[in-house]
Amino acid sequence: MDNYLYLVIITLITLGIIDIMVGVSNDAVNFLNSAIGSKAIPFRLIMILATVGILCGAVFSSGMMEIARSGIYVPSMFTFNDVLVIFLAVMITDIILLDVFNYFGLPTSTTVSIVFELLGGAVCLGLYKIATTSGDWSTLSQYINTEKASEIVISILLSVILSFTLGMAVQYVSRLIFTFNFEKKLKTFGVLFGGIALAAINYFILIKGLKSVTFIDASVKEWISTHELHLILGCFVVFTILSYIITRLNINILKVIIGVGTFGLALSFAGNDLVNFIGVPVAAIQAIGFFQQAGGDPNTYMMTELGSADIVAPLWILAAAGVVMITTLWTSKKARTVLETEMNLSSQEGATEKFQPNTFSRLVVRAFINLGIGLSYIMPRALQARLDSRFEGKEIPKKKNNEEPMFDMVRASVNLMVASSLIALGTSMKLPLSTTYVTFMVAMGTAFADRAWDRESAVYRVSGVLHVIGGWFFTAASAFAGAFVFAYLLKIGGIMTFVGALILLAILLFQNARKHKKKVAEQTQRKLKLVKEDIHTLQQVTESSSAQIAEVFAKTNIFFKEIIDGLIRNDLTSLSVNKKLIKKINRDLDSTNDTLYDFIRNLDDTTAKGSRYYIMSLGYMQDIIENLYVIANNAYNHVDNNHKPLKTYQGEDLMLVANALGNWYAEVYNMYKRLEFGKIDNNMTERDQLLKITNNLLDKQIEHIRTTENSPKNSKLYFSILLETNELISSTFKLLKLHKEFEEFKKHHK
Repeated sequence: MDNYLYLVIITLITLGIIDIMVGVSNDAVNFLNSAIGSKAIPFRLIMILATVGILCGAVFSSGMMEIARSGIYVPSMFTFNDVLVIFLAVMITDIILLDVFNYFGLPTSTTVSIVFELLGGAVCLGLYKIATTSGDWSTLSQYINTEKASEIVISILLSVILSFTLGMAVQYVSRLIFTFNFEKKLKTFGVLFGGIALAAINYFILIKGLKSVTFIDASVKEWISTHELHLILGCFVVFTILSYIITRLNINILKVIIGVGTFGLALSFAGNDLVNFIGVPVAAIQAIGFFQQAGGDPNTYMMTELGSADIVAPLWILAAAGVVMITTLWTSKKARTVLETEMNLSSQEGATEKFQPNTFSRLVVRAFINLGIGLSYIMPRALQARLDSRFEGKEIPKKKNNEEPMFDMVRASVNLMVASSLIALGTSMKLPLSTTYVTFMVAMGTAFADRAWDRESAVYRVSGVLHVIGGWFFTAASAFAGAFVFAYLLKIGGIMTFVGALILLAILLFQNARKHKKKVAEQTQRKLKLVKEDIHTLQQVTESSSAQIAEVFAKTNIFFKEIIDGLIRNDLTSLSVNKKLIKKINRDLDSTNDTLYDFIRNLDDTTAKGSRYYIMSLGYMQDIIENLYVIANNAYNHVDNNHKPLKTYQGEDLMLVANALGNWYAEVYNMYKRLEFGKIDNNMTERDQLLKITNNLLDKQIEHIRTTENSPKNSKLYFSILLETNELISSTFKLLKLHKEFEEFKKHHK
């Protein structure tokens, strides 16, 4: 038995470390978003401030593990084995769930996940005990406490509504005061703004971040809680004076606010959310200690002590957890993926949108547009024009760079100030506000007020916010269901299920890490292809477009042959894979189109006139890929619907077309790859020979239909492939003709 318990302890410690890593990867967005998005201070300094905040929060935390100890379930109703099953089910589910959210780059609440996992595991074993003993289902309430789950649901609703509304209101007023040319206002309004913001953030640190530290005496904490108003006013006076001194020293007060706010949120995160990561392992180890002291049968020993004892994590455990959190913060690529989601949704400038619009997002945007139109009739035109002038941004520099901030320091300061105030207020009033939900929705509210969600991007941004909010409810449901299932399997399967669950967890983590690495590499490669800031001359336009065109021809050549081959062999898997890959190429070209605006702005006057050729070449490339996708889709549907396979002569004819097209595309590919356009006329004339082949095959099929052909579906597919091939050949010819004109244009503008 002792060996088994040691194995459980080692497993729980390992799972705790992994849980910290996946948890920090998701929660890092809460305290890094504003500083990184505004680029107010260097990235390394941001990370140092967050590191110090995390270390202070972790070490100074008392380590009280209330959630894992009690509140969600009643320990005295469960045996020692039952409690271990619940804890193991919770840890396995939590790691899988958070890792999945990290993979998709969606922020969620680690508090919600841990609470509903504990609830799911407890409900499962409560039902199991009832089913195997009394059969009285009404006694389930004796095993669990549903009040905590209800508070979490209320937390979601409160966080969404209050945070978005207050963030929007404060940002709107702040922008009216400062405008986007805020530098001129910092020495006047900036002093008062700094006093309010720094007072709010430090009030947040005192109330939320240090509420459970052990080095502050209980009487001091009591004084803080009973003199909050005096404390706020005192902080305001002190920090207003400090802001005045800072501005007179020509130091940007907004940078100070952002730095202090980043530290404060990181400290609060480590001090209060640490329980979400190590609470369960610590509680489990404590339960094992109680059992070993008492002895007895693990199937009958009830865990009453677990509910009555204060489970306090030793200082070395808190420090070790802090080190793991810091290491993850500096190294996690998935944390950057989650950050990118929030950055994308709150960006001031237009960007490649991560989320696709849906019906509900369109309805929401349309409703707000109609509301705005209605208000414009009521509001006096002079007032409307004056308000609009306050939201006029700076002139965008002609040549942008990758270091341009997503939003300015005014919005970053408001994000930190409002989020800190709301979380501190909720804590002091014992309202169950989620840190993740508050920080995210405040960021969305300030982005909305700042008109970052204009008619160019609103439908995508609203869709993204709805996806994230939907993910929060999914977190609760999937956490409950996952822990319920794992608890049941562990209860009935014992050690075999335990080992199997760990193997499954390892496989899932490995697969997710591998897929995420591949996903990041593909995104990085795509971004490199789309970056056009360094293109300023006609020759650079030629080199950039030629590389892209060569790649399209190479892939089209390969896919066309594989589609025909898969169709002849009735290989549904091959056709499905090629169809997805072609769709991916089309998305890449769409992403390239999304960057055209910035690309054109970077060009000099002569090159800008030649950019028309680049834009048109993109259009022809999309036509080629769309023709190819139609062919792939028709072939896939034919095989998927179990229609008759192609006749032998039809397969041979299509392979003839594939080989002829392949030879032509190989020549075109080499021309673009080597930038040798001397033979472009010869390549263009080959179009006629290819069209002659496809037209002859069309005539041949017509004759077969009139004499021997008896499969309408085959004929329809055969015709569609030949007709789309004709369109593909035509689009290729137009692209070659366009490039010939471009070469002539370059000669006249050297």
